[in-house]
This record gives sequence, structure tokens and C-alpha cells, in this order.
Amino acid sequence: MTGHFRSGVRLACLLGALAAPVALIGLTPQAAQKPAAPKEPAEGQSPAFRAGVDLVSLNVSVSEGPTRFVTDLQQEDFQVFEDGVKQDVSYFTRSNLPVALALLIDTSASMESRLPTAQEAAIGFARRLRQQDLAEIVDFDSRVVIMQPFTNTVTELEQAIRRTSAGGSTSMYNAIYIALKDLKRIVAKNVEEIRRQSIIVLSDGEDTSSLLPFDEVLDLAKRSETAIYAIGLGSLEGSSSSGRGFKEAEFVLRQLSQETGGRAFFPSQLGDLSNIYGQISDELSSQYTVGYTSRNTRQNGAWRRIVVRVNRPNLTARTKQGYFAPTGK
Repeated sequence: MTGHFRSGVRLACLLGALAAPVALIGLTPQAAQKPAAPKEPAEGQSPAFRAGVDLVSLNVSVSEGPTRFVTDLQQEDFQVFEDGVKQDVSYFTRSNLPVALALLIDTSASMESRLPTAQEAAIGFARRLRQQDLAEIVDFDSRVVIMQPFTNTVTELEQAIRRTSAGGSTSMYNAIYIALKDLKRIVAKNVEEIRRQSIIVLSDGEDTSSLLPFDEVLDLAKRSETAIYAIGLGSLEGSSSSGRGFKEAEFVLRQLSQETGGRAFFPSQLGDLSNIYGQISDELSSQYTVGYTSRNTRQNGAWRRIVVRVNRPNLTARTKQGYFAPTGK
């Protein structure tokens, strides 16, 4: 697994190629501020987690079957294992925390006939967001453009989605990279502003024009606190995606989702999109937050594998597959 950037040349090339789109990001004042000093959480409120340092924080989805989410579990119903060693759960909440999410829409030329349906499905998702949630709209084809910076105003999100248009190639890795960086700028000034973070990416084929390779984007995703939900349209009837190209795209979307605790969807009909966005919305509002202090005190930067189990039968728990340990100073 590689690091973020292996050379200054690659970084310079990426920033140069993305200069115009990045200029459109329009960071909010909150994003430009320095992180506020951590405060002690009030009773019943969520602490400001510092994953891998003090408390390892996990957003956990529990389901019975693919669409029924279970929301009545207690702390004692969860077991957490890190590298096979059982951990003591020290924090637990079923509170429905606000979310901050980036909605990524593939607008490459191959999406032209599908884009109206994709737009309506994405708008339906945006309308389900709550007042305390934040979302941005990202359009990607040959370039990556932030159509709408983070906002909680549904009409602004809807207008941004309707402004997307098809043309060009596919630079999905660049788009995910920029979205991950954007979400990192969402700074909680108090415990009420702590948000679960997610990316929802819709694409109909393999990446054809990103400057960043997949392994670097995956590494950044694994180091983030962001769950990635992927919708791949390459399996639709009449899809122009090549067999090999779609298999590669499917592998990429599955791995990004599995490693970060999200899900990957591959509908066979375009009409399934609204239902898929609905499932993602239901999951984001049905998650638990589980925290523990690792028994492993080594600060070696190594990858630590996480497994979460629940005591009730026929239930499946899903969260990110691990995290990188802190490094000694």
C-alpha cells in the first residue's frame, strides 16, 4: 500500500490539473477556521473522538437481511475485536448524529441518457436530509467540479444536481480524493456539530482519466473517518461498459465500500436508483457509535484489523475494516 503522494511532481500535476475545479469549492468559513480546542462532553453527548489516539470510534450498521436495520441493541450486545483481541467497549450511543456527506455524480458522456433519472434519484435523497445535516454536490467527468459547497439548504442542493450535464471521460478517483479532503475540513466547533461522514458515489464505468492511482485514494479513504457508499451502473441492461472494464470498476467500488464500512450497489435497472438512495438514507439514520481504547499501545503506524459482532442471531454488523495505529513522535 502506498502513501498519499510519492513525489512532489505528482502533487504538482494533480493540483495543476484540478486548479479550476478546486477553485469552485468555495470553502465555508467554518472549514477555513482552525480546529477548536476540545471540550469535555456534557453528560449524554458524544465525545470529540480522536480515532487511533485515545478512543477508536466506529460507526456500526446492524441489519437483518439487506434492508432491515436493527436499532434497539444495547452496549452489551456488541463485541469488538482488534487483530483478534477482544476490546472493552467504553463508549456507546444509538443517538442519530447529524451527517456530513458528499454526493458524487458521474457526468461522463456515457451517462447522457441516464442522467435525468440519476438526477431525480439524487434529488429524492437530498430531500430526506435533515436541517442539521450538511451535503455538497460533486460533478465529475474529465474534471471535478463542486457544484454546491456544503449546505443544509435542500433547494440549493436540488438546483446544483439539476445543473449537472453529461460529457467527457471519467475521473472518479480524483473526485473521491477531493471529497475526502473536503470532508476533513468540516470542523466541529462543539459536540453538537460532530457529524458522521459519508461519500455517495454514482458511476457507470471504470475510471479513465484520473491522475491519482486507485491505491493512493484507497489509502486516504482508509485513513479517514468516512464511509463510502458506491452505486455502479455498469451492470444495467444495454450498458456500454466492457466486460473487463466493468469488472475492474466493480472491484474498485466494492473495495472502497468494504474498507470504509459503507456498501456497494449494482442495480440491474435504472429505476432501482431511488430505492438504493432510500436504503442509504435509512442506514445513515440507523447507525450506532461504538468506541474503545485499544489494548495495543504500540505506536508503530501499522494497520489494525477490526471485527464487530453482535450477540443476537441472524444479525450482521458492518463497520470500517480497520485503522492505522498512531506513530510515535
